[in-house]
Amino acid sequence: MERIGFIGLGVMGKPMARNLLKAGYPLVVYNRSRPPVEELAAEGAEPAGSPREVAQRSDVVITMLPDTPEVEQALAGPDGVFEGGRPGLIVIDMSTIDPMAARRLAAQATERGIVMLDAPVSGGEIGAIQGTLSIMVGGDAAAFRRCLPILQAMGRNIVYMGESGAGQVTKAANQVVVALTIAAISEALVLAAKAGVDPAKVRQALLGGFASSRVLEVHGQRILERNFRPGFRIRLHHKDLRIALSLGRAVGASLPLTALVHEWLGALVARGHGDLDHAALVTLVEEWAQTQVRPHPEAPPPEGSAGR
Repeated sequence: MERIGFIGLGVMGKPMARNLLKAGYPLVVYNRSRPPVEELAAEGAEPAGSPREVAQRSDVVITMLPDTPEVEQALAGPDGVFEGGRPGLIVIDMSTIDPMAARRLAAQATERGIVMLDAPVSGGEIGAIQGTLSIMVGGDAAAFRRCLPILQAMGRNIVYMGESGAGQVTKAANQVVVALTIAAISEALVLAAKAGVDPAKVRQALLGGFASSRVLEVHGQRILERNFRPGFRIRLHHKDLRIALSLGRAVGASLPLTALVHEWLGALVARGHGDLDHAALVTLVEEWAQTQVRPHPEAPPPEGSAGR
C-alpha cells in the first residue's frame, strides 16, 4: 500500500487525512501548527518536521493549503517537497491555486523526475468529513489511475479533467457557480423576508422546484439558522474568485457577475469578517435591505384547511 504524506491539516485537510488513515494508508503528516499533527499522531499517523521530510518518507505527497504562495513554498521552497522527493514521487496538490502556477509547479516537478497532479476539491468541511468530496484532477493520466484509490478514500465524484492545470480551471468554474448561487439565494431570502413571507417556507418551496440546488439546501439552512461558523471561509472564497478573474483576463473571458460578488466578499473581508462562512454573504444584502432573514414563528394552519 502506498505510503502517503499529507501537508496542511486545516478545516479541510485534517478530516481528509483522517479518512486516509481510516482507509488503512500509512500516513506521514506535517502542519505549521502542531496541535493537528499531534491529534492525528494519536490516531496512528507519523509526524514530520518539514515538507522535505514528508517527501523523503512518502510514495505520494498530498498538499492541502490555503493559497498559491503557501503551495509554492511547501513544494519548491527551501526544505520543501521537491528537495526531499526522489524520482518517481507523486505529488497531489488538492489546494485551490492559480492554474498557471499549477502548470509551473508541474514543470518544475518534471525536471526532478517527480509527477504532479492538481486535484482541487469541492464539498466543504462536510464533504471532507464524510469523504464525499468532488475532486477534479489535472495532470498525468497514468499517475491519476495509480492514485485513484487514494482519491476514492476522500471523495466520491472524481473526474479526470486533462493536462496539468485543468483541475484548477475546473475548480475556478466551480467557485464561480457557488459564489453566485449564494449571492442569488441571499437576495431571494432577503426579498421574501422584506416582503413579509416566511423565508424558511420560501426555501422549502424552492427546494422542490427548478431553483433547487445543494447550495440552497446547505447554505440556505445556514442562513436561516444564522450559522456562520466557517465551513468555507469568506477570505478563501474571495481568493478563489480572484483566481477566476485572473484566469478570465488571461484567456479573454469577461466575468462581470463574478467581479461583483468578488467585491461583496472583499467588503466583508475589509470589515473583519473574512473567517466567517461564505453563507454570511447574506449579511450585506440584509444590511442594504434593512431586514434580517429569520423563520417566522410556527402558526396553526388556517381553519378548514385540513385535507385540502
